Amino acid sequence: MSSALHILIVDDEALARSRLRTLLGDCDAGHAVSEAAHAADALAAVRDSAATRPVDAVLLDIHMPGQDGLSLAHSLRMSPQPPAIVFVTAHADHAVSAFELDAVDYLTKPVRLERLQQALAKVQRLAAGRQGRAAPPPLPSGEALVIQDRGRTERVPLADVLYLKSEQKYVTVRTGGRSYILDASLAELEARYPEHFLRVHRSTLVARRAMRALEKHYDAEEGEGWALRLHGLAELVAVSRRQVAAVRDVLAG
Repeated sequence: MSSALHILIVDDEALARSRLRTLLGDCDAGHAVSEAAHAADALAAVRDSAATRPVDAVLLDIHMPGQDGLSLAHSLRMSPQPPAIVFVTAHADHAVSAFELDAVDYLTKPVRLERLQQALAKVQRLAAGRQGRAAPPPLPSGEALVIQDRGRTERVPLADVLYLKSEQKYVTVRTGGRSYILDASLAELEARYPEHFLRVHRSTLVARRAMRALEKHYDAEEGEGWALRLHGLAELVAVSRRQVAAVRDVLAG
């Protein structure tokens, strides 16, 4: 392996954690390894390590008491610095759900050293791509969209916005937690924040910082096309064919 990673093993079985730790030692790459027996410990480990050496990858079991691995993976995706997820499980029937959560790989127990090395190589390529990608300039401090809703006024920080979508006379403002309705023009918002939002469809702007992957997608109305996966959001965002090249350029950094 080309570089050492900080890896968190999450499994409620001590023997399974021990075996993975041994295999990681056999990789001979000097990986830093932490362990957690359940979801709460895992979330705390990721949070507490952020200021020193962030967790690069989580080797995550699916069937655990309390919060299961799929639910935990969803929570980890919402972290400021989300680690790569590699599911490690005795059950092969959750693969589709795992990859819907942007899992880097899906390993079945007992894990072979070669498969583990392949998974970690994917993690390293992902990390290298993120480091090489130019980050958008920081948003002005305190910048927010002001939402007026039924006599209530709310400020939504622009840094929380994942996409903006034109809906007839209004714009839907989507964050990781909820949607808002804004009385504004999509063209106005695009002109105001060109460095932070990219038009991916005639009706949609997405936050450049949130763009994760472009993938083939089938729509019942439009047929086969393209869609964008965003950090912190389960739903896909449609990309028009004419904007595919621009999206790829941003993802390539």
